[in-house]
Amino acid sequence: MSATRSVSKHRELGLTDFEYGLIVDGLGREPGEVELAMLSLMWSEHCAYKHSKKLLRRLPTEGRHVLIGPGENAGAVDVGDGLAVAFKVESHNHPSAVEPFQGAATGVGGILRDVFALGARPIAVLDSLRFGEVSQSARSRYLLEHAVAGIGHYGNSIGVPTVGGEIYFEPSYEQNCLINAMCVGLAPAQRLMSSAAAGVGNVIVLLGALTGRDGIGGASVLASAELGEGDADKRPTVQIGDPFAEKKLMECCLELLDRRLLVALQDLGAAGLTSSASEMASKGGVGLDIDVASVPLREADMEPFEIMVSESQERMLCVVEPERVAEVIGVCERWETLATPIGQVTDSEIFRILRRGALVGELPVSLLVDDCPLYDLEPEPPAVPLYGAAPLGGTPIVHGAPGEAVLLALLESANLCSRRPVFEQYDPVVQSRTVRRPEQADAAVLALGAGGDRIDAIAISIDGNGRRVACDPRVGAAEAVYECAANLACVGAEPLGLTNCLNFGNPEKPHVAWQLREAIEGLSEACEALEVPVVGGNVSLYNESPDGPILPTPVVGMVGKLPDAARAGRLGFARAGDAIALVGRFRPTRAGSELAKLQGEAPVGALPLKEAQPILDAQEKVRDGVRAGALQNAHDIAEGGIAVALAECCIAGAIGARVRLPDGLDPFGEDLGTAFVVSGAAADLDELEVIGEVAGDRLVIEGLLDVSVAALARAHARELDEALR
Repeated sequence: MSATRSVSKHRELGLTDFEYGLIVDGLGREPGEVELAMLSLMWSEHCAYKHSKKLLRRLPTEGRHVLIGPGENAGAVDVGDGLAVAFKVESHNHPSAVEPFQGAATGVGGILRDVFALGARPIAVLDSLRFGEVSQSARSRYLLEHAVAGIGHYGNSIGVPTVGGEIYFEPSYEQNCLINAMCVGLAPAQRLMSSAAAGVGNVIVLLGALTGRDGIGGASVLASAELGEGDADKRPTVQIGDPFAEKKLMECCLELLDRRLLVALQDLGAAGLTSSASEMASKGGVGLDIDVASVPLREADMEPFEIMVSESQERMLCVVEPERVAEVIGVCERWETLATPIGQVTDSEIFRILRRGALVGELPVSLLVDDCPLYDLEPEPPAVPLYGAAPLGGTPIVHGAPGEAVLLALLESANLCSRRPVFEQYDPVVQSRTVRRPEQADAAVLALGAGGDRIDAIAISIDGNGRRVACDPRVGAAEAVYECAANLACVGAEPLGLTNCLNFGNPEKPHVAWQLREAIEGLSEACEALEVPVVGGNVSLYNESPDGPILPTPVVGMVGKLPDAARAGRLGFARAGDAIALVGRFRPTRAGSELAKLQGEAPVGALPLKEAQPILDAQEKVRDGVRAGALQNAHDIAEGGIAVALAECCIAGAIGARVRLPDGLDPFGEDLGTAFVVSGAAADLDELEVIGEVAGDRLVIEGLLDVSVAALARAHARELDEALR
């Protein structure tokens, strides 16, 4: 390859001249075609985290429940009785912006593989979605409809329930939708599997689907640059999923692990064989030889570099002792899953790519995995606001409008209305573990099936609020952690571990670098205060169009445990005559609030600083009250403020309430993750701040509004139902 050609080629593949120079220095020569393709993907933002890895070291990753932390396919925590819960959240943003059905579907497929690669059976999926203003944009409506269909198609077909999630709509997501998928799995703790290759002479076996040209450079390339004009031309780089093939692959892998036939197991995701094999070798401190002529192909004329970087779905890579290869192949045949030996483990710490025995590429494992430069960001807060006001849709709210009109407009707005038209497309109860599903409680609850008269359970929540983070990245990101923990408290669960997906714009721009740095600091501070470790996650950068970056959107997924599934908390008011109380130190502001949005205001302004101890105390009171059965409902106060929280409790319970708010409390201001609305017998709430009573069929907030529960329910059901008809 000539120097001129290689310079042109490496730029086409996303490598800078500086990075290419490091590669040449590391090799002592110019890379060949296969080597350059492999390096361009492994040194991409998506695979190398070159603009975020230094910042991520700030996150706390150790805790008494942690079994597996960052660095493996997923994290895992101990939930007792010999069981482990594995979980992770990842993005498939850029592929979904190009092809929403397959992008979202394969996002689900990829996160499922991350979990069963550890030896855990997937038991739940949650999704966190962001789109442009669906009521005003045909593109956003198209992305919403097809992404939701893709999620439902994959999860429903493979038999894993979709038990929760969130959807928000803002103009900044118009060209860059966010599709974040979280999977939770259950495994015997002693069966958890590493992806580290080991054992010189052991065989590398490729499991699953044929390798094709679909997805070549897909996730890794699309997620390492801004989307711009001509994105439709990138459609062929989006992977194509087959959930039925993945179901067989999953059951096959779990049986292989049950029978202890594997030394290591790794998902093939972004960058395909290149990333999976090199990461396995790096973790094990070994080398690998792979012969691309042995890889079963969908298209016979594929070049070696295409085989190495293909992102075809439903594939896994495993390491097997030579004497067990025949047994592994036999298990795979029973599951109708292709199993093909394609190479072996060596002691060279070199990754060699062969074609019918002839060498076509040879790279040090360290050069692929460890030597990509990590960049120092140049953060600077923006001199002017980055985000304007959203175009007013739905029912705009004028300043000074009556309380009833404000509440009804909030309830029917796109960000607060019922998600029923979406989640009814998902199966939330397959596998028969689901105790609390969408709109029954603030967190999903899944039974574990142990504990005699009481059945242990886990609770799962996923949260993020880009408007609040846009106002103050540090406080807004901390709020996401506190709100996730608050959701768990509402069902009686104590947090065990956290995963996150950090969705931001171009980190090479100082204002985005500042958002990213501040948000990670906020996440770290909140995790340290709650003593909740981060066990894994994902970073998605370059979510940016010519109009500017997305709202900074750190998404947090959290898993907790509760001792009795039968006492899991509920969202709705339950009994007439129960007292209603406010728990927590609530200091609401309208900065970045839903009311501010509907009044045509940009997401700017100061957020109240978070004091950890009052938050911890409030969560403990709610958690203990739910577990003791003293609280008949519990709901955290989030978007829309306490008025919306009260309305949601009335709607979910189909019963009214009479409330008198504390003097001076803004009914529509927001302070996420800090306070709760609860109800129960007056005698059980005597140490709490009682503000009203469950009664009648109307929500009455003295001096503010008087609205029937039926009218609240009609407003709440309107916006998405009409948009998706």
